[in-house]
Amino acid sequence: MQDNNMQNKVKFFKLYKKFVDENESAPEVKQLQYYTLAIGHHIGVVDCLSPVLEMEKEAYLRWIGKLPEGIGKKKLEGLAKWGELEINKDHAAPLAAALSEASPRFLPEEKRWADQLLQLLQLMMKDPVVYLVVRLR
Repeated sequence: MQDNNMQNKVKFFKLYKKFVDENESAPEVKQLQYYTLAIGHHIGVVDCLSPVLEMEKEAYLRWIGKLPEGIGKKKLEGLAKWGELEINKDHAAPLAAALSEASPRFLPEEKRWADQLLQLLQLMMKDPVVYLVVRLR
């Protein structure tokens, strides 16, 4: 039986290591590489994830509660239901827009979280291999 106190933290992780030597692969297989790396944790491949952001669950829920209704907010709300979520390049633009719109309502600590997440989303838009995993622990 899992202790409920074990699920009081929200942790964001970023993929930080690739298992494919991009210098040795042909340009024709780049999309296949990106796809394989993106779905790796679903098929049992060990991801090299680095923690990049952590907060209390209640603080996270208050923070995302300030986001405008829409795709970005709905994505982050999924954590409460599923206990884990993935943020990839397809989610980057809607999340960035939601964070930017809600920024005036954020407390200073929430603003720091938003700024850090926005930096990661911008990186994700430039490099489609980068993705985030958010876990409730």
